[in-house]
Amino acid sequence: MAADLTPWHTLSSESAAARLHVDPAQGLTPDEAAQRLAQAGPNEIHEQRRRSPLAMFVSQFTDFMILVLIAAAIVAGIVGEPQDSIAIVVILLLNAVIGFIQEYRAERAVAALQRLAAASARVRRGGQWESVTGAQLAPGDVVWLEAGNVVPADLRLIEVAQLKVEEAALTGESHPAEKIPGVLMEAGLPLGDRRNMAYKGTIVSYGRAEGIVVATGMQTELGRIAALLHGADDVKTPLQKRLAAFGQRLALAVLALCAIIFTVGVLRGEPVVLMFLTAVSLAVAAIPEALPAVVTVSLALSAHKMVQRHALIRRLPAVETLGSVTFICSDKTGTLTENRMRVERYCLAGQMAETIPAAPSEAWTMLAHAMALSNDAARHGSGKKILGDPTEVALYQAARSAGFDKADLSASYPRLAEIPFDSERRRMATLHRITSLPLKGEEQIGDGVIVYVKGAPEALLPRCMNALIGSFDADATLAVAEDLAAQGLRVLALAYRELPAVPDFLDADAVEQDLIFLGLVGLIDPPRPEAAEAVALCRTAGITPVMITGDHPATARAIARRLGIIGDEGEVLTGQQLDQLSLAEFEEHVERVRVYARVAPEQKIKIVKALQDKGEFVAMTGDGVNDAPALKRADIGVAMGKGGTDVAREAAHMVLLDDNFATIVSAVREGRRIYDNIRKFVKYNMTGNAGEVWTLFLAPFMGLPIPLLPIHILWVNLLTDGLPGLALAAEPEARGIMQRPPRPPQESIFAHGNWQHMIWVGLLLGAVCVLTQAWAYHTGSAHWQSMVFTVLTLSQMGHVLAIRSERDSLFTQGLFSNKLLLLAIGVTFALQMAVLYVPALNPIFKTEPLTLAELGLCLMLSSVVFIAVEIEKMLVRRGLLYAPAS
Repeated sequence: MAADLTPWHTLSSESAAARLHVDPAQGLTPDEAAQRLAQAGPNEIHEQRRRSPLAMFVSQFTDFMILVLIAAAIVAGIVGEPQDSIAIVVILLLNAVIGFIQEYRAERAVAALQRLAAASARVRRGGQWESVTGAQLAPGDVVWLEAGNVVPADLRLIEVAQLKVEEAALTGESHPAEKIPGVLMEAGLPLGDRRNMAYKGTIVSYGRAEGIVVATGMQTELGRIAALLHGADDVKTPLQKRLAAFGQRLALAVLALCAIIFTVGVLRGEPVVLMFLTAVSLAVAAIPEALPAVVTVSLALSAHKMVQRHALIRRLPAVETLGSVTFICSDKTGTLTENRMRVERYCLAGQMAETIPAAPSEAWTMLAHAMALSNDAARHGSGKKILGDPTEVALYQAARSAGFDKADLSASYPRLAEIPFDSERRRMATLHRITSLPLKGEEQIGDGVIVYVKGAPEALLPRCMNALIGSFDADATLAVAEDLAAQGLRVLALAYRELPAVPDFLDADAVEQDLIFLGLVGLIDPPRPEAAEAVALCRTAGITPVMITGDHPATARAIARRLGIIGDEGEVLTGQQLDQLSLAEFEEHVERVRVYARVAPEQKIKIVKALQDKGEFVAMTGDGVNDAPALKRADIGVAMGKGGTDVAREAAHMVLLDDNFATIVSAVREGRRIYDNIRKFVKYNMTGNAGEVWTLFLAPFMGLPIPLLPIHILWVNLLTDGLPGLALAAEPEARGIMQRPPRPPQESIFAHGNWQHMIWVGLLLGAVCVLTQAWAYHTGSAHWQSMVFTVLTLSQMGHVLAIRSERDSLFTQGLFSNKLLLLAIGVTFALQMAVLYVPALNPIFKTEPLTLAELGLCLMLSSVVFIAVEIEKMLVRRGLLYAPAS
């Protein structure tokens, strides 16, 4: 069904009913409802057609790097080395299973949307009220809403009785939206300002209403978000991009090198079969088949560690992505703020105060009485939980903390009547008996009646004739209220008057006049205590925090200033202003904007996309339905675990279990640490493989036989790359890890001297092995091949010790600061010795026991690489190597 773009909020309730061909007093007939349901379809969030689990699993093998490894496994099997094939296949299956689980979980986001939207509805059909499932609603149905209901479809409200709807999950507003049935003339109003509409998936917190269904299913605002969620494609993380590019370049280089080795050998007269085995050995040596497994295991270990820090990783590559993040786009409500209102400021007799004095004067006492008594918030049972409108709960708590408990005051000043708040008057009045003496009969008034009134300053101040203390100037007081509002506070005015008795007829205009002004109260959804420190830490780490909210610009500016996101002159860009900019125009200054207010879900995606187009890596935090598309589109989506919706959590890459913005800083720290360690493993792995390649490549040109057999290559790869490589994942973080800027998103994994190190240390390792072979071969030693095998293995143990830090000496770090690595090296050495000296293993690995002198020579030659790398790090510390260009 085509989308209905009618601006329903601009139509009167009568016009909306006429357009939908329904009489609100009767509703649709059962036949009409069935016909419209057949035409519009069920009121459900549709899923895109999902791939089968088998298709998901097969897709894990389509990556270029994986295809190269599959080819290596086939070749290894052909040449009669099944050990190679088995090792590669096991690694491929491990990665495929992990990738499948990640993808399957990611596609549950739409299912979470469906669970949120699954609501029943009370609908008028044929003049009678009846209950139906939400899926059975059709356009034109008349629906009844009351407190606690989930709105089952998008409704144009036609009758409203003090209706308040919690729309925070959809609009970002921290307090319930007050609804009206009247017409709103501006067609382009944001969702949060369409006060005569109620939207599917939001929750009625107060009052009741009737509304006409104007949109169902995917045509609702919630449905549009589901469509956006489908359309917001996942973006590969930096690690995935770098490994994909690395795999392609490596495979091409390996193929070229193998072809050269094979051709040169055949031209020299070597047997074709021997040269084919040599080429295969070279391919096995050059392709780091352990790399995907080590990366996955490293990320998994890091993810487990982050759970202990209250960050749950839903997709493993997100651990690494945190280290590249340059912008954090955070929702305000519930993420940077506490998602609860609190009294922040009082204005009494022209004087500002932050709290009610411990010894309050008569004026302060009267103000506190008004806050506590003209209030519908109440404590729930015997517990501490207070139920009610968030603004009234805040007033209740402020008065109670100052010693004015509503329950105690109500005993002395029982409520006799009330004039409820409504959005037209924007005021509320309660009438209380003044005396505390128990009186019999409801008609008795005792010593008189006091009327407490609270409401919007512009609606209440004109009805005040004077103030309890001091002179009263309505215009000056209104200016103070406007100044407080400009600071992001929600401002209420309070007043009172006395009456001899409760009027026979409670007329608001008659009761709410000739008031005595008490004071102003300013409320705000305050920032989390730890959020400002977290923002400062982000800046220290070179990360730019950005606030994106559906709230009012003044409120957004005030919170952003408190948190240090912007200064006094910081710019706030609204959703309407953003709409007027093309993507190209917006990208020109997107990196300078720090606060966005009144934004819609699709605009959040626009912000994230514009930053990504400028080369930034973007993290998006959020907790509501409205955040889900942007969470999925961002380089890393961070959802709230406590206060967040299922939709946001399912769409996110990471979930904050404590809803603490500061936890992101810990996650960034861990992300940087694990990426450093992955870099170290790539350096270690590729340098070792390069040494093997140079050993195989150079020996024939020096007139030496093939130095290593395929079984030797396999053993070196599985042993030296496996245990020590995995142990590198446990390496502690480097000094000053949070004092450096994020990695540039386009930075290669070979940057900062990595590729130079791989080349020269690989050459040195190959040279040491070939020289070992040349000396042993020409001196007539029968163990020359076992000596080369041993020097190659043990040299890599020295290498892994040396590269634990890119700058600090091993002796500064301490040999025992990574005990797991030390254990891995010990196990590797023991296994290598077993291969040499256990007779049963000699025929399998084609080795021979070395003499004590030969073993001593091997140990001495194996230390050359360690010493050389320690010298390299000394030069780096002195700024003589790999220094960044000035």
